Amino acid sequence: MAFAAWFGAFAVGACSPATSYDVVIRNGTVYDGSGSEPVVADVAMRGDSIVAVGTVKERGTTEVDATGLAVSPGFINMLSWSTESLIEDGRSQGDIRQGVTLEVMGEGDSMGPLSDTLKAEMRSQQGDITYPITWTSLREYQEMLVKKGISTNIASFVGATTLRMKHVGWDDRDPTPEQLAAMQADVRTAMEEGALGVGSSLIYAPAFYAKTPELVALMKAAAPYGGMYISHMRSEGARFEQAVEELITIARESGARAEIYHLKAAGESNWPKMASVLARIDSVRAQGLEITADIYPYTAGATGLDAAMPPWVQAGGYAAWAKRLRDPAIRKKVAEEMRTPTDQWESLLLAAGSPERVVLAGFKADSLKQYTGKTLAAVAKLRGTSPEETAMDLVVKDGTRVGTIYFIINEDNIAAQIRKPWVSVGSDAASMATEGNFLKSNTHPRAYGTFARFLGKYVRDEQVISLQEGIRRLTSLPATNLRIARRGWLKPGYHADVVIFDPKTIRDNATFEQPHQYATGVRDVFVNGVQVLKNGEHTGATPGRVVLGPGAKR
Repeated sequence: MAFAAWFGAFAVGACSPATSYDVVIRNGTVYDGSGSEPVVADVAMRGDSIVAVGTVKERGTTEVDATGLAVSPGFINMLSWSTESLIEDGRSQGDIRQGVTLEVMGEGDSMGPLSDTLKAEMRSQQGDITYPITWTSLREYQEMLVKKGISTNIASFVGATTLRMKHVGWDDRDPTPEQLAAMQADVRTAMEEGALGVGSSLIYAPAFYAKTPELVALMKAAAPYGGMYISHMRSEGARFEQAVEELITIARESGARAEIYHLKAAGESNWPKMASVLARIDSVRAQGLEITADIYPYTAGATGLDAAMPPWVQAGGYAAWAKRLRDPAIRKKVAEEMRTPTDQWESLLLAAGSPERVVLAGFKADSLKQYTGKTLAAVAKLRGTSPEETAMDLVVKDGTRVGTIYFIINEDNIAAQIRKPWVSVGSDAASMATEGNFLKSNTHPRAYGTFARFLGKYVRDEQVISLQEGIRRLTSLPATNLRIARRGWLKPGYHADVVIFDPKTIRDNATFEQPHQYATGVRDVFVNGVQVLKNGEHTGATPGRVVLGPGAKR
């Protein structure tokens, strides 16, 4: 056979009679991640790589029958908060059982680079999960996880908030030129260590204090390495459209790509703004600016009670915040601002519309765990104080910002966002397990159901987009946006991150009332060629690796 003909046959999946494989998946309906029509085919793996997709005649050491099931690349979680949950339990059960094979971290806060002061702050804010902080750089944290053993791959942005806290602290001021230069140096180091870019979370203190030029400067340090700017924008409510313009400005002035974290219009009065925002993003994309977004498919978001209070009261960190909340005069001022609509800061309590639409999900103090799952309105009634006073009391007594769920999102907007070909998916949650320390607090159901809900509710049931397009949004789209190599497609030469699931039965089971419930419908998951989920049960394997960004020095 001529070389050209032989190479063409191999590229579509034919194999030499002498070839042997570690794993062959037979007769599945293969969705390669490109968004094209699926084909019934075999997928062969050797070591950590896919080596053939097509008709595979030779047998593998392990044979898997996927007749009637979808076979796709592993899913990429564009916004994972598994930074601590993977320390507690590296199996990543909540996400693995949905087909997630890569957790992408770094929304504003990242696990490095750290100072001694930051390490002390992190230790003071540990809740149900406690752990020693034995690392300093982001890469050291990632390598610690891999050495400990994790089932998913991991990647991370370096957090703009972390950099600000390290060099500026919690003060409401601009960095000095020397501090800004030090922050930029840390960005360059992180990019060379494998960070994907810079992540920000601008509604929260102290990130709120960073002005646009500071963020442009950080991205000018990341852009030469191919880094992306990814942001929980400064507003998803009253100044939603202006916040999008800030993100566009940062991308344009730094020369970097940019992504909007969990794109949403928060609060009923802001829901109509989504149409103009989507049109604006389409417009700048048509001009050549690479702007993308991710979503989670739920009508509620989850964060803390800090998102219900003005940023000025939080300046200086938790200890200073709690001290101010003990001062009667300051409490009166804070309560008034919590009740008053404004475009100067983002209040998710006001966006929710009422304290009946705010659910308290996570407490550190045992004495407060009785309120887990109750609304802020119900707890205020039990305690005999106003919702604003109750929120302040809980923050002080718990020693944390208190995990909170806010119902703020419009269902029609979710569908409109999903229709955009540049929208991917992120859980904005930790990958948890239905056991141990994870059960001490409630969580948002997105921790267990994001990807199954996307494929079950929006793709299969509501047919917002096709299944092949839905899979593209979870695989090749985020891989391309992140500029990561050899992941996101099912084709020879790519890492063997593979999911086998039933499109007819995949579904989320977690609810706001009972969130600790695994999704169903995913049968088998392979990570780097190793089977992590078999017939719906975790194998205990931990083959996860660090996935490096485009600027990494290998």
